[in-house]
Amino acid sequence: MDTYHFQPTKEFAGKLDQCDALAIYRKEFHLTPGTIYMDGNSLGLLSKRAEKSLLNSLEDWKRYGIEGWTEGDNPWFYFSERLGELSAPLVGASGDEVIMSGSTTGNLHQLVATFFEPKEGRNKILADELTFPSDIYALQSQLLLHGLDPETHLVQVKSRDGKLLMEDDIIAAMSEEVALVVLPTVLYRSGQILDMKRLTKEAHTRGIIIGFDGCHSVGAVPHQFDEWEVDFAFWCNYKHLNGGPGSVAGLYVNRKHFDKRPGLTGWFGSKKDEQFDMKHSFSKADSAGAFQIGTPHILSMAPLVGSLEMFAEVGIEQIRTKSLLLTQYFMDLIDSELMEYGFSFGNPRDDFRRGAHIILEHPEAARICKALKNEGVIPDYREPDMIRLAPVSLYTSYQEVWETVQALKKIMQGKLYESYENIRGIIA
Repeated sequence: MDTYHFQPTKEFAGKLDQCDALAIYRKEFHLTPGTIYMDGNSLGLLSKRAEKSLLNSLEDWKRYGIEGWTEGDNPWFYFSERLGELSAPLVGASGDEVIMSGSTTGNLHQLVATFFEPKEGRNKILADELTFPSDIYALQSQLLLHGLDPETHLVQVKSRDGKLLMEDDIIAAMSEEVALVVLPTVLYRSGQILDMKRLTKEAHTRGIIIGFDGCHSVGAVPHQFDEWEVDFAFWCNYKHLNGGPGSVAGLYVNRKHFDKRPGLTGWFGSKKDEQFDMKHSFSKADSAGAFQIGTPHILSMAPLVGSLEMFAEVGIEQIRTKSLLLTQYFMDLIDSELMEYGFSFGNPRDDFRRGAHIILEHPEAARICKALKNEGVIPDYREPDMIRLAPVSLYTSYQEVWETVQALKKIMQGKLYESYENIRGIIA
């Protein structure tokens, strides 16, 4: 649609769907009839191509046995590197700067073990108070391994409102004592996009290494890690990239650091042609592949082949364009239909600061989420009062956004949430 003039009608949602160039990809996913999936920022849905690429790897195992490491369409020995090349355009990097390896937190441990080199007077790590807890646990652990006290050596930038971070506050905390900065690209609760380019420039001006957690942005928001000169990044692949539960994670290292020895070494970080020499001297790969540790989890990587095919076809810019319109339409509908029921937004309204999900705040959020599930809508709850709703460019329709708002309106009008306890389940 060339111009967007909001109307709160179902017919308008239908017109948006008719003009949606990405609507054809909806049939590529396994969708559950009668269910509207709004939790793609926690776990993306299975695509038919991802299913096929997983089955192909199983077939290679069946057909080749151990020869699958070098035979088949996707030889396992080079699988991590190939997926790195396919992922590189999503983060604005060269293929040899990205590798699929390990888990998100495992990769963070690897990168901090590599780049955190505390010295007298410069021995602190800068993070923020809104980041995902696993990142904080890892940073605390790394400080303890250096004999440093996380209470004094982990600096966490405060939020002014409990939802957003101000870049000025982060930059002000980049003192001479800070050796390393680790920040999210997108805040997991509010969906705020940080100004990575500005933060990287300010860190480097002060001689500080900086890296980013891209879990809530890679596959939904364009990045230019090389252009911005980001030192390193890490992310999961099971959210916006639809790699499957527990999918192998991604890791980026700027080529200017290729001469650096990984903090945690293992044999899959070796040069490929020397790995099976079985020497006790580490022969480091001249790429991001050096930051691998153990044998790659082939069956946890295989779905990414099919998923990344679609991203290559569509391009991250087109995905971002639709994502912004989906979330804008969502917010416009909520403004029109729901604000009288005590909701407020916890996400930025501006396009340049808003990631791929919206946050609705309400005192009864936990029980509203339960009521939504009963109405066939799958949301995501976050403490203390947040409903995360994530329409996904490749498989969410505008009509589904409209129907989600109508379900919320029905719940609030009839106070249907009162049938549930206002506490989260074991998994929120």
